[in-house]
Amino acid sequence: VQLVESGGGLVQPGGSLRLSCAASGSMFNRFKMGWHRQAPGQQRELVATITSGGAIEYGEFVQGRFTISKDRPKSTVYLQMNNLKPEDTAVYYCLAAGITGSETWGRGTQVTVSS
Repeated sequence: VQLVESGGGLVQPGGSLRLSCAASGSMFNRFKMGWHRQAPGQQRELVATITSGGAIEYGEFVQGRFTISKDRPKSTVYLQMNNLKPEDTAVYYCLAAGITGSETWGRGTQVTVSS
């Protein structure tokens, strides 16, 4: 298994979660890693990505609530999510992409925001 997500769960609105994506060495060194999400009945959308050079991109809905980071010694990418909203409920997928556009996806981790 090349990408393994963890850290999802049930949280109340306003709460926080930290997602982790542990990558095999070759996956971690790819051009871009990050997170997308997919809610029921909706298309998969960008949450956050980080390139090997450290450039970061966030989805428009993030609005300062989420932070992506990577730990090179652990070959792990993190997504710290704060001030979670019910509309953040989705399956969150880890992605590793090569510079030519090839993509590898993890199996996903469920995040549910509900009171």
